Amino acid sequence: MLSIVEVSSIVGGMVIGAGVSYLWLKKSEKRRFSHLELEAKAKAKAIEFEAGCILKDAHVKLKENAIEQESEFQKRMAKVDERNREAILKQKEIESQKEALNTLESAVLDKQRALESLELKKQQSIDDAIEKMQNVASYTKEEAKAYILEKVEKQSRADVAAIVRKYEQEAKIEGEKKANYILAQATTRYAGDFAGERLINLINLPSDEHKGRIIGKEGRNIKSLEMLLGVDIVVDETPGVILVSSFNLYRRAIATRVIEILVEDGRIHPGRIEEVHEKVEKEFEDKTYAEGENILIDLGLFPMHEELVRLLGRMKYRASYGQNALLHTLEVAKLARVMAAEMGGDEKLALRAGLLHDIGKALTQDMGGSHVDIGVDLCRRHGEHPSVINAILAHHGHEEPDSVESAAVCAADKLSAARPGARREVLESFTKRVKEVEEIATSKAYVTKAYAINAGREIRVMVNAQKMSDNEAVLLSKEIAKEIQDKVQYPGEIKVNVIRELRATSFAK
Repeated sequence: MLSIVEVSSIVGGMVIGAGVSYLWLKKSEKRRFSHLELEAKAKAKAIEFEAGCILKDAHVKLKENAIEQESEFQKRMAKVDERNREAILKQKEIESQKEALNTLESAVLDKQRALESLELKKQQSIDDAIEKMQNVASYTKEEAKAYILEKVEKQSRADVAAIVRKYEQEAKIEGEKKANYILAQATTRYAGDFAGERLINLINLPSDEHKGRIIGKEGRNIKSLEMLLGVDIVVDETPGVILVSSFNLYRRAIATRVIEILVEDGRIHPGRIEEVHEKVEKEFEDKTYAEGENILIDLGLFPMHEELVRLLGRMKYRASYGQNALLHTLEVAKLARVMAAEMGGDEKLALRAGLLHDIGKALTQDMGGSHVDIGVDLCRRHGEHPSVINAILAHHGHEEPDSVESAAVCAADKLSAARPGARREVLESFTKRVKEVEEIATSKAYVTKAYAINAGREIRVMVNAQKMSDNEAVLLSKEIAKEIQDKVQYPGEIKVNVIRELRATSFAK
Protein backbone atom coordinates (compact mmCIF):
# COMPACT_ATOMS: atom_id res chain seq x y z
CA MET A 1 0.00 0.00 0.00
CA LEU A 2 1.07 3.47 -0.72
CA SER A 3 1.89 5.72 2.08
CA ILE A 4 0.16 8.98 2.71
CA VAL A 5 3.26 10.86 1.60
CA GLU A 6 3.38 9.01 -1.69
CA VAL A 7 -0.27 9.57 -2.22
CA SER A 8 0.13 13.22 -1.44
CA SER A 9 3.06 13.44 -3.81
CA ILE A 10 1.08 11.82 -6.57
CA VAL A 11 -1.93 14.00 -5.88
CA GLY A 12 0.24 17.06 -5.74
CA GLY A 13 1.93 16.12 -9.00
CA MET A 14 -1.41 15.61 -10.59
CA VAL A 15 -2.63 18.95 -9.31
CA ILE A 16 0.49 20.68 -10.53
CA GLY A 17 0.21 18.89 -13.90
CA ALA A 18 -3.42 19.84 -14.17
CA GLY A 19 -2.58 23.43 -13.36
CA VAL A 20 0.20 23.53 -15.90
CA SER A 21 -2.10 22.00 -18.48
CA TYR A 22 -4.74 24.49 -17.63
CA LEU A 23 -2.33 27.37 -17.98
CA TRP A 24 -1.03 26.01 -21.26
CA LEU A 25 -4.58 25.51 -22.56
CA LYS A 26 -5.53 28.97 -21.42
CA LYS A 27 -2.54 30.51 -23.19
CA SER A 28 -3.20 28.46 -26.33
CA GLU A 29 -6.86 29.44 -26.33
CA LYS A 30 -5.89 33.04 -25.81
CA ARG A 31 -3.47 32.88 -28.72
CA ARG A 32 -6.18 31.28 -30.88
CA PHE A 33 -8.69 33.96 -29.95
CA SER A 34 -6.12 36.66 -30.64
CA HIS A 35 -5.50 35.11 -34.09
CA LEU A 36 -9.21 34.94 -34.80
CA GLU A 37 -9.63 38.51 -33.66
CA LEU A 38 -6.87 39.62 -36.02
CA GLU A 39 -8.49 37.68 -38.88
CA ALA A 40 -11.84 39.22 -38.06
CA LYS A 41 -10.30 42.69 -37.97
CA ALA A 42 -8.54 42.04 -41.31
CA LYS A 43 -11.78 40.80 -42.86
CA ALA A 44 -13.63 43.78 -41.44
CA LYS A 45 -11.03 46.13 -42.93
CA ALA A 46 -11.24 44.30 -46.29
CA ILE A 47 -15.02 44.53 -46.25
CA GLU A 48 -14.81 48.15 -45.26
CA PHE A 49 -12.34 48.82 -48.11
CA GLU A 50 -14.51 46.96 -50.61
CA ALA A 51 -17.59 48.85 -49.42
CA GLY A 52 -15.67 52.10 -49.79
CA CYS A 53 -14.68 51.15 -53.37
CA ILE A 54 -18.27 50.21 -54.23
CA LEU A 55 -19.51 53.43 -52.70
CA LYS A 56 -16.91 55.39 -54.64
CA ASP A 57 -17.89 53.65 -57.92
CA ALA A 58 -21.52 54.36 -57.15
CA HIS A 59 -20.70 58.04 -56.60
CA VAL A 60 -18.78 58.13 -59.91
CA LYS A 61 -21.60 56.44 -61.80
CA LEU A 62 -24.16 58.72 -60.23
CA LYS A 63 -22.06 61.70 -61.24
CA GLU A 64 -21.66 60.38 -64.81
CA ASN A 65 -25.40 59.73 -65.05
CA ALA A 66 -26.09 63.20 -63.77
CA ILE A 67 -23.72 64.68 -66.39
CA GLU A 68 -25.26 62.55 -69.16
CA GLN A 69 -28.78 63.51 -68.14
CA GLU A 70 -27.74 67.12 -67.98
CA SER A 71 -26.28 66.85 -71.51
CA GLU A 72 -29.42 65.15 -72.81
CA PHE A 73 -31.53 67.80 -71.15
CA GLN A 74 -29.43 70.53 -72.78
CA LYS A 75 -29.85 68.86 -76.21
CA ARG A 76 -33.59 68.60 -75.76
CA MET A 77 -33.76 72.20 -74.65
CA ALA A 78 -31.72 73.16 -77.75
CA LYS A 79 -34.20 71.27 -79.97
CA VAL A 80 -37.11 72.94 -78.23
CA ASP A 81 -35.43 76.32 -78.75
CA GLU A 82 -34.85 75.48 -82.42
CA ARG A 83 -38.47 74.49 -82.89
CA ASN A 84 -39.59 77.62 -81.13
CA ARG A 85 -37.39 79.69 -83.46
CA GLU A 86 -38.82 77.84 -86.50
CA ALA A 87 -42.35 78.40 -85.21
CA ILE A 88 -41.60 82.09 -84.72
CA LEU A 89 -40.13 82.32 -88.24
CA LYS A 90 -43.13 80.53 -89.73
CA GLN A 91 -45.45 82.79 -87.82
CA LYS A 92 -43.58 85.82 -89.13
CA GLU A 93 -43.72 84.38 -92.65
CA ILE A 94 -47.46 83.78 -92.34
CA GLU A 95 -47.93 87.30 -91.06
CA SER A 96 -45.89 88.70 -93.96
CA GLN A 97 -47.96 86.62 -96.40
CA LYS A 98 -51.13 87.92 -94.78
CA GLU A 99 -49.83 91.45 -95.18
CA ALA A 100 -48.95 90.75 -98.82
CA LEU A 101 -52.42 89.27 -99.41
CA ASN A 102 -54.02 92.26 -97.76
CA THR A 103 -51.93 94.56 -99.93
CA LEU A 104 -52.82 92.53 -103.03
CA GLU A 105 -56.49 92.55 -102.06
CA SER A 106 -56.36 96.31 -101.63
CA ALA A 107 -54.67 96.65 -105.01
CA VAL A 108 -57.30 94.42 -106.65
CA LEU A 109 -60.08 96.43 -105.06
CA ASP A 110 -58.43 99.65 -106.25
CA LYS A 111 -58.13 98.25 -109.77
CA GLN A 112 -61.72 97.08 -109.65
CA ARG A 113 -62.87 100.53 -108.59
CA ALA A 114 -60.68 102.04 -111.32
CA LEU A 115 -62.19 99.66 -113.90
CA GLU A 116 -65.69 100.54 -112.76
CA SER A 117 -64.79 104.21 -113.07
CA LEU A 118 -63.36 103.63 -116.55
CA GLU A 119 -66.46 101.67 -117.53
CA LEU A 120 -68.62 104.60 -116.42
CA LYS A 121 -66.39 107.01 -118.35
CA LYS A 122 -66.53 104.76 -121.42
CA GLN A 123 -70.30 104.60 -121.25
CA GLN A 124 -70.43 108.35 -120.78
CA SER A 125 -68.11 108.84 -123.80
CA ILE A 126 -70.30 106.53 -125.90
CA ASP A 127 -73.42 108.44 -124.86
CA ASP A 128 -71.71 111.77 -125.65
CA ALA A 129 -70.55 110.42 -129.03
CA ILE A 130 -74.04 109.16 -129.84
CA GLU A 131 -75.51 112.53 -128.94
CA LYS A 132 -72.94 114.37 -131.11
CA MET A 133 -73.55 111.98 -134.02
CA GLN A 134 -77.26 112.55 -133.67
CA ASN A 135 -76.70 116.29 -133.87
CA VAL A 136 -73.97 116.31 -136.56
CA ALA A 137 -74.58 113.30 -138.79
CA SER A 138 -78.35 113.09 -138.33
CA TYR A 139 -78.04 109.51 -136.97
CA THR A 140 -80.79 108.09 -134.86
CA LYS A 141 -79.83 106.97 -131.39
CA GLU A 142 -79.93 103.27 -132.43
CA GLU A 143 -77.82 103.85 -135.56
CA ALA A 144 -75.23 105.89 -133.70
CA LYS A 145 -75.04 103.25 -130.95
CA ALA A 146 -74.59 100.44 -133.50
CA TYR A 147 -71.82 102.41 -135.27
CA ILE A 148 -69.93 103.08 -132.02
CA LEU A 149 -70.26 99.50 -130.84
CA GLU A 150 -68.97 98.20 -134.18
CA LYS A 151 -65.87 100.39 -133.89
CA VAL A 152 -65.29 99.33 -130.28
CA GLU A 153 -65.74 95.65 -131.20
CA LYS A 154 -63.17 95.88 -134.01
CA GLN A 155 -60.65 97.52 -131.74
CA SER A 156 -61.33 94.99 -128.97
CA ARG A 157 -60.95 92.08 -131.39
CA ALA A 158 -57.55 93.37 -132.45
CA ASP A 159 -56.45 93.64 -128.81
CA VAL A 160 -57.80 90.18 -127.99
CA ALA A 161 -56.10 88.69 -131.07
CA ALA A 162 -52.76 90.16 -129.97
CA ILE A 163 -53.15 88.71 -126.46
CA VAL A 164 -54.18 85.30 -127.81
CA ARG A 165 -51.25 85.25 -130.22
CA LYS A 166 -48.86 86.12 -127.39
CA TYR A 167 -50.09 83.33 -125.12
CA GLU A 168 -50.24 80.85 -128.02
CA GLN A 169 -46.59 81.61 -128.75
CA GLU A 170 -45.64 81.13 -125.08
CA ALA A 171 -47.58 77.85 -124.92
CA LYS A 172 -45.91 76.67 -128.12
CA ILE A 173 -42.43 77.42 -126.75
CA GLU A 174 -43.16 75.65 -123.45
CA GLY A 175 -44.73 72.72 -125.30
CA GLU A 176 -41.69 72.37 -127.56
CA LYS A 177 -39.36 72.45 -124.55
CA LYS A 178 -41.37 69.74 -122.79
CA ALA A 179 -41.60 67.63 -125.96
CA ASN A 180 -37.86 67.92 -126.58
CA TYR A 181 -37.19 66.92 -122.96
CA ILE A 182 -39.43 63.85 -123.24
CA LEU A 183 -37.84 62.80 -126.56
CA ALA A 184 -34.36 63.31 -125.12
CA GLN A 185 -35.24 61.19 -122.08
CA ALA A 186 -36.65 58.43 -124.29
CA THR A 187 -33.72 58.32 -126.72
CA THR A 188 -31.03 58.48 -124.04
CA ARG A 189 -32.64 55.73 -121.96
CA TYR A 190 -33.09 53.35 -124.90
CA ALA A 191 -30.36 52.08 -127.19
CA GLY A 192 -31.73 49.63 -129.74
CA ASP A 193 -30.04 47.52 -132.37
CA PHE A 194 -30.40 48.41 -136.02
CA ALA A 195 -30.86 45.72 -138.65
CA GLY A 196 -31.17 46.58 -142.31
CA GLU A 197 -32.81 43.97 -144.53
CA ARG A 198 -31.68 43.07 -148.05
CA LEU A 199 -33.61 41.60 -150.96
CA ILE A 200 -31.33 38.59 -151.43
CA ASN A 201 -29.89 35.73 -149.37
CA LEU A 202 -26.53 34.17 -150.16
CA ILE A 203 -26.18 30.36 -149.85
CA ASN A 204 -22.72 28.80 -149.75
CA LEU A 205 -22.29 25.47 -151.55
CA PRO A 206 -19.70 22.79 -150.76
CA SER A 207 -18.72 22.70 -154.44
CA ASP A 208 -19.85 23.92 -157.86
CA GLU A 209 -21.12 20.39 -158.56
CA HIS A 210 -24.12 21.18 -156.33
CA LYS A 211 -25.19 23.93 -158.74
CA GLY A 212 -25.93 21.27 -161.34
CA ARG A 213 -27.89 19.23 -158.80
CA ILE A 214 -29.97 22.28 -157.85
CA ILE A 215 -30.70 23.02 -161.52
CA GLY A 216 -31.48 19.37 -162.24
CA LYS A 217 -32.10 17.63 -165.51
CA GLU A 218 -33.55 20.10 -168.01
CA GLY A 219 -33.99 22.53 -165.10
CA ARG A 220 -36.65 20.44 -163.32
CA ASN A 221 -35.30 20.97 -159.81
CA ILE A 222 -34.82 24.75 -160.00
CA LYS A 223 -38.25 25.19 -161.63
CA SER A 224 -39.82 23.11 -158.87
CA LEU A 225 -38.00 25.11 -156.21
CA GLU A 226 -39.02 28.51 -157.64
CA MET A 227 -42.64 27.47 -158.16
CA LEU A 228 -43.03 25.88 -154.71
CA LEU A 229 -41.05 28.42 -152.70
CA GLY A 230 -42.16 31.57 -154.54
CA VAL A 231 -38.64 33.01 -154.91
CA ASP A 232 -36.07 33.63 -157.65
CA ILE A 233 -32.98 31.42 -157.52
CA VAL A 234 -29.97 32.92 -159.26
CA VAL A 235 -27.26 30.46 -160.32
CA ASP A 236 -24.42 32.38 -161.97
CA GLU A 237 -20.69 31.97 -162.49
CA THR A 238 -19.78 33.06 -158.94
CA PRO A 239 -17.96 30.07 -157.47
CA GLY A 240 -19.46 28.25 -154.51
CA VAL A 241 -22.61 30.37 -154.03
CA ILE A 242 -26.16 30.81 -155.30
CA LEU A 243 -28.57 33.69 -154.61
CA VAL A 244 -32.16 33.53 -153.36
CA SER A 245 -34.08 36.72 -154.22
CA SER A 246 -37.53 37.81 -153.02
CA PHE A 247 -39.14 40.89 -151.50
CA ASN A 248 -40.97 38.59 -149.03
CA LEU A 249 -38.56 37.90 -146.13
CA TYR A 250 -40.64 35.00 -144.80
CA ARG A 251 -40.70 33.10 -148.09
CA ARG A 252 -37.04 33.89 -148.66
CA ALA A 253 -36.07 32.56 -145.20
CA ILE A 254 -38.04 29.33 -145.82
CA ALA A 255 -36.47 28.93 -149.27
CA THR A 256 -32.98 29.45 -147.85
CA ARG A 257 -33.55 26.81 -145.17
CA VAL A 258 -35.03 24.32 -147.69
CA ILE A 259 -32.06 24.64 -150.06
CA GLU A 260 -29.56 24.32 -147.18
CA ILE A 261 -31.21 21.06 -146.05
CA LEU A 262 -31.31 19.72 -149.61
CA VAL A 263 -27.64 20.56 -150.18
CA GLU A 264 -26.65 18.98 -146.87
CA ASP A 265 -28.71 15.83 -147.59
CA GLY A 266 -27.56 15.52 -151.19
CA ARG A 267 -30.88 14.16 -152.48
CA ILE A 268 -32.42 16.86 -154.70
CA HIS A 269 -35.50 15.99 -156.78
CA PRO A 270 -39.09 17.37 -156.94
CA GLY A 271 -40.53 14.83 -154.50
CA ARG A 272 -37.83 15.47 -151.92
CA ILE A 273 -38.18 19.23 -152.42
CA GLU A 274 -41.90 19.07 -151.54
CA GLU A 275 -41.22 16.90 -148.50
CA VAL A 276 -38.51 19.21 -147.11
CA HIS A 277 -40.61 22.31 -147.86
CA GLU A 278 -43.57 20.97 -145.88
CA LYS A 279 -41.29 20.09 -142.97
CA VAL A 280 -39.59 23.53 -142.97
CA GLU A 281 -42.94 25.36 -143.14
CA LYS A 282 -44.12 23.54 -140.01
CA GLU A 283 -40.77 24.29 -138.35
CA PHE A 284 -41.10 28.02 -139.13
CA GLU A 285 -44.69 28.14 -137.82
CA ASP A 286 -43.51 26.74 -134.49
CA LYS A 287 -40.44 28.98 -134.53
CA THR A 288 -42.42 32.19 -135.11
CA TYR A 289 -44.82 31.37 -132.27
CA ALA A 290 -41.88 30.65 -129.93
CA GLU A 291 -40.20 33.94 -130.91
CA GLY A 292 -43.42 35.90 -130.25
CA GLU A 293 -43.86 34.13 -126.94
CA ASN A 294 -40.27 34.94 -125.89
CA ILE A 295 -40.83 38.63 -126.70
CA LEU A 296 -43.96 38.75 -124.52
CA ILE A 297 -42.15 36.97 -121.68
CA ASP A 298 -39.27 39.46 -121.85
CA LEU A 299 -41.67 42.44 -121.84
CA GLY A 300 -44.10 40.97 -119.29
CA LEU A 301 -47.18 41.41 -121.51
CA PHE A 302 -48.96 38.07 -121.06
CA PRO A 303 -51.71 37.13 -121.71
CA MET A 304 -52.20 37.70 -125.46
CA HIS A 305 -54.19 35.76 -128.05
CA GLU A 306 -52.27 32.96 -129.79
CA GLU A 307 -52.84 34.42 -133.27
CA LEU A 308 -51.36 37.76 -132.22
CA VAL A 309 -48.39 35.98 -130.61
CA ARG A 310 -47.71 34.06 -133.83
CA LEU A 311 -48.03 37.18 -136.02
CA LEU A 312 -45.72 39.08 -133.68
CA GLY A 313 -43.02 36.44 -134.19
CA ARG A 314 -43.64 36.50 -137.94
CA MET A 315 -42.86 40.23 -138.09
CA LYS A 316 -39.20 39.23 -137.86
CA TYR A 317 -39.60 38.30 -141.54
CA ARG A 318 -41.10 41.63 -142.61
CA ALA A 319 -39.34 44.86 -143.54
CA SER A 320 -40.42 48.41 -144.37
CA TYR A 321 -38.04 50.52 -146.45
CA GLY A 322 -35.25 48.15 -145.41
CA GLN A 323 -36.04 48.48 -141.67
CA ASN A 324 -36.86 45.19 -139.93
CA ALA A 325 -40.48 45.37 -138.77
CA LEU A 326 -39.98 43.44 -135.52
CA LEU A 327 -37.01 45.52 -134.39
CA HIS A 328 -38.92 48.69 -135.36
CA THR A 329 -41.90 47.45 -133.31
CA LEU A 330 -39.77 46.71 -130.25
CA GLU A 331 -38.07 50.09 -130.56
CA VAL A 332 -41.43 51.89 -130.77
CA ALA A 333 -42.81 49.92 -127.80
CA LYS A 334 -39.86 50.72 -125.53
CA LEU A 335 -39.68 54.39 -126.57
CA ALA A 336 -43.45 54.74 -126.03
CA ARG A 337 -43.13 53.23 -122.55
CA VAL A 338 -40.47 55.79 -121.57
CA MET A 339 -42.49 58.70 -123.04
CA ALA A 340 -45.70 57.58 -121.33
CA ALA A 341 -43.87 57.35 -118.03
CA GLU A 342 -42.55 60.92 -118.45
CA MET A 343 -46.09 62.17 -119.21
CA GLY A 344 -47.74 60.28 -116.33
CA GLY A 345 -49.44 57.62 -118.47
CA ASP A 346 -49.76 53.84 -118.17
CA GLU A 347 -46.33 52.43 -119.07
CA LYS A 348 -47.54 48.86 -119.64
CA LEU A 349 -50.44 49.95 -121.85
CA ALA A 350 -48.10 52.14 -123.93
CA LEU A 351 -45.70 49.20 -124.26
CA ARG A 352 -48.54 46.93 -125.45
CA ALA A 353 -49.88 49.53 -127.89
CA GLY A 354 -46.39 50.10 -129.32
CA LEU A 355 -45.86 46.35 -129.72
CA LEU A 356 -49.15 45.92 -131.65
CA HIS A 357 -49.23 49.19 -133.62
CA ASP A 358 -47.87 47.52 -136.81
CA ILE A 359 -49.19 43.97 -136.24
CA GLY A 360 -51.13 44.18 -139.52
CA LYS A 361 -47.86 44.24 -141.48
CA ALA A 362 -47.40 40.52 -140.72
CA LEU A 363 -50.34 39.78 -143.07
CA THR A 364 -50.17 42.52 -145.73
CA GLN A 365 -47.95 40.48 -148.07
CA ASP A 366 -50.39 37.55 -147.93
CA MET A 367 -53.75 39.36 -147.75
CA GLY A 368 -53.06 42.79 -149.25
CA GLY A 369 -54.70 45.99 -148.06
CA SER A 370 -53.72 48.50 -145.41
CA HIS A 371 -51.81 47.20 -142.40
CA VAL A 372 -53.80 49.69 -140.28
CA ASP A 373 -57.16 48.16 -141.22
CA ILE A 374 -55.83 44.61 -140.78
CA GLY A 375 -54.30 45.45 -137.39
CA VAL A 376 -57.48 47.14 -136.11
CA ASP A 377 -59.60 44.16 -137.21
CA LEU A 378 -57.25 41.68 -135.50
CA CYS A 379 -57.09 43.60 -132.21
CA ARG A 380 -60.84 44.21 -132.06
CA ARG A 381 -61.52 40.55 -132.76
CA HIS A 382 -59.23 39.48 -129.94
CA GLY A 383 -60.47 42.03 -127.37
CA GLU A 384 -57.49 44.38 -127.10
CA HIS A 385 -57.73 47.66 -125.11
CA PRO A 386 -59.37 50.65 -126.90
CA SER A 387 -56.15 52.67 -126.50
CA VAL A 388 -54.25 49.97 -128.44
CA ILE A 389 -56.77 50.22 -131.30
CA ASN A 390 -56.62 54.02 -131.20
CA ALA A 391 -52.81 53.90 -131.38
CA ILE A 392 -52.99 51.66 -134.50
CA LEU A 393 -55.36 54.14 -136.18
CA ALA A 394 -53.61 57.29 -134.96
CA HIS A 395 -50.00 56.47 -135.87
CA HIS A 396 -50.87 57.00 -139.58
CA GLY A 397 -53.38 59.81 -139.02
CA HIS A 398 -56.63 57.83 -139.37
CA GLU A 399 -57.74 59.18 -135.97
CA GLU A 400 -56.54 61.70 -133.44
CA PRO A 401 -54.81 60.21 -130.36
CA ASP A 402 -57.29 60.05 -127.49
CA SER A 403 -54.85 59.16 -124.69
CA VAL A 404 -51.31 59.74 -123.47
CA GLU A 405 -50.40 56.18 -124.48
CA SER A 406 -51.63 56.64 -128.09
CA ALA A 407 -49.77 59.94 -128.43
CA ALA A 408 -46.59 58.31 -127.09
CA VAL A 409 -46.87 55.50 -129.69
CA CYS A 410 -47.34 58.03 -132.53
CA ALA A 411 -44.28 60.03 -131.43
CA ALA A 412 -42.18 56.88 -130.95
CA ASP A 413 -43.17 55.59 -134.41
CA LYS A 414 -42.08 58.83 -136.08
CA LEU A 415 -38.86 58.85 -134.06
CA SER A 416 -37.97 55.26 -134.96
CA ALA A 417 -38.78 55.66 -138.66
CA ALA A 418 -37.22 59.07 -139.22
CA ARG A 419 -33.88 58.70 -137.46
CA PRO A 420 -30.92 58.82 -139.87
CA GLY A 421 -30.03 55.46 -141.38
CA ALA A 422 -33.11 53.65 -140.10
CA ARG A 423 -34.68 53.23 -143.53
CA ARG A 424 -33.58 53.24 -147.15
CA GLU A 425 -35.38 53.59 -150.43
CA VAL A 426 -34.55 52.96 -154.05
CA LEU A 427 -33.56 56.01 -156.09
CA GLU A 428 -36.62 55.92 -158.36
CA SER A 429 -39.19 56.06 -155.51
CA PHE A 430 -37.19 58.78 -153.77
CA THR A 431 -37.01 60.92 -156.95
CA LYS A 432 -40.72 60.43 -157.63
CA ARG A 433 -41.68 61.42 -154.09
CA VAL A 434 -39.53 64.57 -154.13
CA LYS A 435 -41.00 65.59 -157.48
CA GLU A 436 -44.58 65.11 -156.20
CA VAL A 437 -43.85 67.24 -153.13
CA GLU A 438 -42.41 70.09 -155.21
CA GLU A 439 -45.34 69.95 -157.68
CA ILE A 440 -47.87 70.22 -154.84
CA ALA A 441 -46.12 73.34 -153.53
CA THR A 442 -45.67 75.08 -156.92
CA SER A 443 -49.33 74.49 -157.84
CA LYS A 444 -50.47 76.98 -155.17
CA ALA A 445 -51.23 80.61 -155.94
CA TYR A 446 -48.51 83.25 -155.38
CA VAL A 447 -45.77 80.57 -155.00
CA THR A 448 -42.66 81.61 -156.95
CA LYS A 449 -40.25 78.74 -156.15
CA ALA A 450 -40.20 75.49 -154.16
CA TYR A 451 -37.19 73.31 -153.26
CA ALA A 452 -37.19 69.92 -151.57
CA ILE A 453 -34.13 69.59 -149.30
CA ASN A 454 -32.75 67.37 -146.51
CA ALA A 455 -33.32 64.14 -148.44
CA GLY A 456 -36.95 65.08 -149.12
CA ARG A 457 -37.82 65.57 -145.45
CA GLU A 458 -38.16 69.37 -145.78
CA ILE A 459 -39.51 71.72 -148.44
CA ARG A 460 -38.87 75.45 -148.73
CA VAL A 461 -41.60 77.46 -150.47
CA MET A 462 -40.95 81.06 -151.57
CA VAL A 463 -44.05 83.25 -152.08
CA ASN A 464 -44.73 86.70 -153.53
CA ALA A 465 -44.54 89.04 -150.53
CA GLN A 466 -46.56 91.77 -152.23
CA LYS A 467 -49.55 89.52 -152.84
CA MET A 468 -49.52 87.39 -149.67
CA SER A 469 -49.64 88.47 -146.02
CA ASP A 470 -48.01 86.77 -143.02
CA ASN A 471 -51.30 85.24 -141.91
CA GLU A 472 -51.96 83.86 -145.39
CA ALA A 473 -48.45 82.34 -145.42
CA VAL A 474 -49.32 80.41 -142.25
CA LEU A 475 -52.49 79.08 -143.87
CA LEU A 476 -50.56 78.14 -147.03
CA SER A 477 -48.05 76.07 -145.05
CA LYS A 478 -50.87 74.13 -143.38
CA GLU A 479 -52.62 73.63 -146.74
CA ILE A 480 -49.46 72.28 -148.43
CA ALA A 481 -48.71 69.98 -145.48
CA LYS A 482 -52.28 68.59 -145.54
CA GLU A 483 -52.14 67.91 -149.29
CA ILE A 484 -48.73 66.20 -149.02
CA GLN A 485 -50.07 64.06 -146.18
CA ASP A 486 -53.11 63.02 -148.25
CA LYS A 487 -51.38 62.39 -151.61
CA VAL A 488 -47.78 61.32 -150.95
CA GLN A 489 -46.45 58.14 -149.32
CA TYR A 490 -43.33 58.84 -147.23
CA PRO A 491 -41.59 57.65 -144.03
CA GLY A 492 -41.38 59.92 -141.00
CA GLU A 493 -42.51 63.50 -141.61
CA ILE A 494 -41.97 66.36 -144.08
CA LYS A 495 -41.42 69.89 -142.77
CA VAL A 496 -43.02 72.69 -144.83
CA ASN A 497 -41.38 76.13 -144.63
CA VAL A 498 -43.17 79.04 -146.33
CA ILE A 499 -40.84 82.02 -146.73
CA ARG A 500 -42.21 85.50 -147.37
CA GLU A 501 -39.60 88.19 -147.95
CA LEU A 502 -40.30 91.82 -148.89
CA ARG A 503 -37.42 93.79 -150.40
CA ALA A 504 -37.52 97.54 -150.98
CA THR A 505 -34.87 99.03 -153.31
CA SER A 506 -34.01 102.71 -153.80
CA PHE A 507 -31.14 104.62 -155.43
CA ALA A 508 -29.38 107.70 -154.11
CA LYS A 509 -28.46 110.07 -156.94
